[in-house]
Amino acid sequence: MDLTLLPESLSPLVAVFLLACSIVTSMITASLGAGGGVLLLVLMASWLPPAAIIPVHGMIQLGSNGGRAILTRNHIDWKVIAAFAPGVLVGAGLGAWLLVDLPSHVWQTTIAVFVLYLCWGPPLPKGSLGGGGVFLASGLTSFISLFVGATGPLVAAFIKQIHQDRFRTVSTFATAMTLQHAPKALVFSVAGFVFPDWLPFIAAMIVAGFAGTWLGLHLLKTLSNRWFNKAFNLILTALALRLLWLAGGSAGWW
Repeated sequence: MDLTLLPESLSPLVAVFLLACSIVTSMITASLGAGGGVLLLVLMASWLPPAAIIPVHGMIQLGSNGGRAILTRNHIDWKVIAAFAPGVLVGAGLGAWLLVDLPSHVWQTTIAVFVLYLCWGPPLPKGSLGGGGVFLASGLTSFISLFVGATGPLVAAFIKQIHQDRFRTVSTFATAMTLQHAPKALVFSVAGFVFPDWLPFIAAMIVAGFAGTWLGLHLLKTLSNRWFNKAFNLILTALALRLLWLAGGSAGWW
């Protein structure tokens, strides 16, 4: 990447560091099912301007998840995706129309509680895992995603309720998140975010993420479904606890 094409607010040293992080975080998500996207969001939030964090992260995740979906396309559950896609349109459309500034601690707590329940609570009723349940989950998370950019753990935990096979989980989750991140470009462009200034950096992060995905999928082949499911639950639990900690800080609980 030509470092002269970087936005003024991003130094070459930070850009190179984030490129390395894109490789590592994509490898984490590809091999363990989740966690990389949120970790990358945390890292980007340390150096990117606040107005750029969610739109730029969304475009990087669009490319990263898209690459992972392509590499695992033979394992995608298309019935789940067929129900998920309309929910994305409804949720993103509603979010773009409202463009509200919602209290962060409300969403952080809500996502964390649901993730913990989906990981450690009783299985959801089979009816809620059908087309209607997937549509509802898609709509709600797509709406929230426009404001907090961290709904991946919730989507991942929901899809894991449907599939126990590690490749099925990773591929279907990647496809769902590709669809969920896709509307962000249009929504934030209409809202006034200047994407062209960030396109070279976004493209480089996507390429780095693709390399990490390739490495992570090779690691995934060495894992058993049982080990994968345990690691998956532990990672999602750690992310949920972090969200609860952030919610407490935002709400002034500590």
